[in-house]
Amino acid sequence: MDLKDEQWAIVEPLLPKPTRRADGKGRPRVDDRAILNGILWILRTGAPWHDMPNRYPAYQTCHRRFQEWVEKGVFEEILRTLVKDVKERGGLDLTECFIDGSFVIAKKGAGGKNQAGQRYKAHGSGRRRWSSSRHIRWKCFAA
Repeated sequence: MDLKDEQWAIVEPLLPKPTRRADGKGRPRVDDRAILNGILWILRTGAPWHDMPNRYPAYQTCHRRFQEWVEKGVFEEILRTLVKDVKERGGLDLTECFIDGSFVIAKKGAGGKNQAGQRYKAHGSGRRRWSSSRHIRWKCFAA
């Protein structure tokens, strides 16, 4: 799902304007919209950069532009602008929010005992990292 024209009209002015080399040499710049669509595909799917579909520019180009824009704070400005736009339209309701936090239970030291009174193995607690109830609750919020 790529950006629609209305979405692009909001985001385009927030992207930095490219600078040309003084000597006029170099490759032509790849279209910012195509790059942003590729970046959004990666962020949406969580796939590695090298798995980017061929309908987007080269993954190296997308990754380089992504790094450039992150360094310049472009995505923070885009997010602020989009939140402001949604809020002005009356579509932002912050009365109920959820923040997902993931954590791993710390290991007990060697020689400790679990709830059943059994000794832990010297290399770790022997307990599962996630309880099933936490996993189920996370799945409910992710849906």
